[in-house]
Order: sequence, then structure tokens, then C-alpha cells
Amino acid sequence: MSEEKTPRFFHGDPRKVIAEIGKEEILGHLKKMLLIRNFEMRGEQAYQQGKVGGFYHSYMGQEAIQVGCLAAVGSHSHWFTTTYRCHALALLLGVTPNEAMAELYGRATGNALGRGGSMHLYGNRMLGGLAIVGGHVPIATGAAFSIKYQKQKGALSFCFLGDGAVVQGAVHESLNIAALWHLPCVYVVENNHWGMGTAVSRAVCIEPIAENLAKSYGIRSYTVDGANFFDCYSLFKEVLSDVLERSEPVLIEAITERFRGHSISDPGLYRTKEELAMAMDEKDPIRILKLALMEAGLITEEKFKVLDKEQRDIVIAAMKFADDSPWPDPIILEEGVFAQEGG
Repeated sequence: MSEEKTPRFFHGDPRKVIAEIGKEEILGHLKKMLLIRNFEMRGEQAYQQGKVGGFYHSYMGQEAIQVGCLAAVGSHSHWFTTTYRCHALALLLGVTPNEAMAELYGRATGNALGRGGSMHLYGNRMLGGLAIVGGHVPIATGAAFSIKYQKQKGALSFCFLGDGAVVQGAVHESLNIAALWHLPCVYVVENNHWGMGTAVSRAVCIEPIAENLAKSYGIRSYTVDGANFFDCYSLFKEVLSDVLERSEPVLIEAITERFRGHSISDPGLYRTKEELAMAMDEKDPIRILKLALMEAGLITEEKFKVLDKEQRDIVIAAMKFADDSPWPDPIILEEGVFAQEGG
């Protein structure tokens, strides 16, 4: 095993980011993070009440990564692909809390008409939340190929994957072909330290992941603190410009924390309560952003509580909408399902 070394972190300047974004817009990004947090908390409660079936993978603790990405690059021309931990990206890409919650409940008013559940949300420019570990990475690579083949200006493909996926063959095949064909794809490894219940140090032979993996394919890499909105925003802003100019793939590793187990049914006994409590205090992206905005004089504790309540009320209303929505009619079960007879 190669000797672990400290990654070189990319940093952003909070004052510069605030000046560039402006007060109202940056408060809007805080509200998005609060919406995601409240959605996950209430969705978890609904799961524990038996209203949500299957699995439930929470994005709590990782909000700054995708919020920072969308804040920096926009959502109108790019393609986005992610894992089964897909609620946050869907909400950021235009899926309403009502249709997202209804999908969790399996109702006909849901994002996928009640057929996808927690792991399969789709949004505007979002190619899906996909459940096969590493299986979505070739899809994102294909989206990058389509952008280049069709000569689409100003567009990139963004692929979010977990640290547990980087040992999958499909990931390496994708990185190889993206580097070989010079595809405009940004691969973002959201390293929350655990692939299900296995520590990343026991599953990946070399760290930092992005720095070392990128060398194998001759592409650029970055490492960023995934709990810091300013760092994430600044990095994605730079990467957007870089990849658009060079049409070369980039690999990012966002170091983050998972505030829940792999799924809600996972008790997370592989880390101590003290470790988790420390992570939730020191690495909470919402707290970090709030404190920075308070220091800049853009928000008070009272205003923060108002914003949090607003988002909580939106999610509570979405839960009522889902509860009141009808179940899918079994007669439509085969609609949209296609099969080709073998020859």
C-alpha cells in the first residue's frame, strides 16, 4: 500500500465570493441547503413511520458540494448524473418538494409517478439518481460525449459519485475513455469516508483519491473541503472555465461527512458517537456558512431561524401533499416499459 499523503486543498475567499454573488443570492443558497436538510430530516421520519419503502440514503452533511456546484455553474446547459443519494440534486434541478416527497411515498403525483422511490429521482438536465454503484459513471461519460459530438457550446457533464465507487471497473473505463477522447466531464468523488460500512482506507489502496487516480489517466485533479460552500463554489467556478477552455475531463475529490449511516436503516456502529458528534459540529456545512454570513453582517441568528422555519414548513406541506396523493393505478404499470424480443 502506498504511503498516505496530505492532499492539497483548493480554497476560496469568502469575501470575494460574497462580493461576487451578492447578499440576496448567497442567502438563497443558504435557503437551498436548509431545504435539503429539512427534506432529509422529514423524509427520514416518514421512512421510520413506514410511509417510505425500500432504502433511504440521506445527503445530510454534504449539502455544500452540490449547492456550491450549481451556484457556480448554473443548471441550464449542463448534464448532471448522481448516485442513489439523489434527493438534493433533484431539488436543486427543479424537482419540487411536493413531487419529490410524493415519489418517496410511492404516489402517482411523484417525480417518477411513484415508480422510482427514494433512489430514482429525475430532474431538468438530471439524468437520474441511479442505484448501481459506479454504474452511472458511463452514463455521465456518454453525456459528455454527446456534448462534444454535437458541438454544444458552454456545456459540461457533471458526475457525482461516492468514494466506494472508485474501485469499480466502470469508473476506470470511463476515466480512460474520457481522457482518451478529451471529453468535457467533471467527475466529483464525494468522499464521506465510508463505502456503506467500510472505511475508505480499507477499500482504496491509495489516498488522496483524486490526486493519485488522476495521474493514471493524465488528467487534472483537485481536492476541496466539501463542508465549505465558499471553497466548493470557487473550485467549480474555476473548473467550469478550465474544462470549457480545454475540453478535458477533471477529477475532483470533495472531502465531506455523512451525518447518517449509509442508509437510514444503517445504525452506523462502525464509528463512535463522539466521532459523529464532532463531525456534525465541526463539519456542518450549514453552520459553517451561517457563521461566515453572520461575520459578514449578512444574517443574524434570528433571521437564520426564520429561514429555517420557512424551509421546514415547505417540507411539512410536501408531506401532507404526499399523504393526500393517490396511489398509482396498477393498470398503468406496464406503460413506458419496453422490451425487445430476442432473435
